[in-house]
Amino acid sequence: MIRTKFLFATLTIASLALNSCTNNDSEPGYTVPTTYEFNRNGSTTVDFSGQTSRLLMLGEIGTYIGNAGKNGTAADVTMLSEMYSNTNDRFSTTDLNTSGKQLKDKTAASKDYFVNFGGGGSTTEKLAVQTFFESQFTSANLASVGGNASAGVAGVYLDGSSKRLFATNGLEPQQVLLKGMMGACLMDQVLNNYLSVVKLDEGTNKENNTNKVLEASKTYTTMEHLWDEAYGYIYGAGGGKYWDSYINQVNADTDFNTVTVDIKNAFIKGRAAIIANDYNTRNEQIKIIKAKLALIPAVRAVFYLQEGKGKLATDNGAKAFHALSEAYGFIMCLRYTNKPETNAPYFTKAEVDKILADLIAGTNGLWDVDYLNPTTPTGIKTLDVLSTDIATKFGFTVAQAATVN
Repeated sequence: MIRTKFLFATLTIASLALNSCTNNDSEPGYTVPTTYEFNRNGSTTVDFSGQTSRLLMLGEIGTYIGNAGKNGTAADVTMLSEMYSNTNDRFSTTDLNTSGKQLKDKTAASKDYFVNFGGGGSTTEKLAVQTFFESQFTSANLASVGGNASAGVAGVYLDGSSKRLFATNGLEPQQVLLKGMMGACLMDQVLNNYLSVVKLDEGTNKENNTNKVLEASKTYTTMEHLWDEAYGYIYGAGGGKYWDSYINQVNADTDFNTVTVDIKNAFIKGRAAIIANDYNTRNEQIKIIKAKLALIPAVRAVFYLQEGKGKLATDNGAKAFHALSEAYGFIMCLRYTNKPETNAPYFTKAEVDKILADLIAGTNGLWDVDYLNPTTPTGIKTLDVLSTDIATKFGFTVAQAATVN
């Protein structure tokens, strides 16, 4: 690739001391801005347009499935599959259809886990994960044409004023897809791909960043752009969606009320460190992001398990399944976390699979979920036990997570 060398340009934004308690290492000898804005020679160096496109694509897929439930129309499997792979112009805008971006090739596709096969990853798992998400399209279709949902029967269930689609086991395909993709695509790309030190430093990336050799016809170095792409998978949709939204929801609880600033400031400080060639500080910010972002699906999984439990106790039916389906998706996310210093997830794939299996282990899945019964069969865990298993791994209590809004 042809590259052009530019002189280093200092940041033009005034610095402010970062107020995260996890960022209280010694102040660097360079400017750290208060927002994620970086410029060189009067032009922005930040670009995460590809991530914004994928977030918008995921939103349209979710909306399409949701509308099939609300409107009583069939969810077309071909339509959904082609949205997933971005073929045949299935999105609402020309920009998305012609972007050259897709969700499928970024699902379970990170450098650390699914290219170098760290964290227990493999090509077999990658294909299985992609196939699983495509199976949710089939489940949505069967539910959309299946009448009313009941135990062992896919269909539509009226949850207040909302009509939701449920598979035969009571899982909601839309929520399993959206929350599961937040892990298998978005989180996996952030933690195990773009914030992978192997990827950031591979080839001539580190040398070119140190010497400020920019990508051809661009305003940024490759390392700067990789960092921006990680940032974009969290903040690129605008308006607080996906991880950005759930980070803030967890932050609203006083037990976790630094995660928003911790994650955001680590991204800002890490980007500033890259510009200053301070790779030790960059790596410290990666550790902060890994630890703090992993906390989000863990807290939300426990929250939704407990919310589902509460609704089952009062409703004894499918109104609880929306919450439990969200829990299912967030539990899936735990497989794509990355514990600092280990380059491996907090929960192994086998451990995650076991939790998911326990959640739907009843004859009719969630319709028979065990949430209070003290005589639960050996090997099938109650919602409280599953909640405790997750919370204990991350060092918080079920009660702490259950109070999150």
